[in-house]
Amino acid sequence: MRGDYILSILVDKPEGITVEDTADLTEIISPLLDTIKPDPFPEQYFLEISSPGLERPLKTKESLEAAIGQYINVSLYKAIDKVKIFEGDLVAFDGETLTMDYMDKTRKKTVEIPYKTVAKARLAVKL
Repeated sequence: MRGDYILSILVDKPEGITVEDTADLTEIISPLLDTIKPDPFPEQYFLEISSPGLERPLKTKESLEAAIGQYINVSLYKAIDKVKIFEGDLVAFDGETLTMDYMDKTRKKTVEIPYKTVAKARLAVKL
């Protein structure tokens, strides 16, 4: 693969992306790319169509709003009660505060996290 380029296109939809979706999109997009003049990819390249994945980042307020009711992982700039990473169910988000239910050892707890203290947030896989 030395010298070859990869054109990666991430796609998503509310109900998720299937392997069939990626195959269908490849069949649509690949021929269209070949019609562009001048050729934006004069060297050999691989077309890669994929989804953001099960643990996709939640980078915007809108993506957090869409994740209400889902299991997420949140890393903070500033600890809350000496904890900087929370993993649990996102119960609510009003644009300023995330409300999460999480397990602290064997006890279920709720935490309110100011949005401005969130360093990173992503969907998480519950094991």
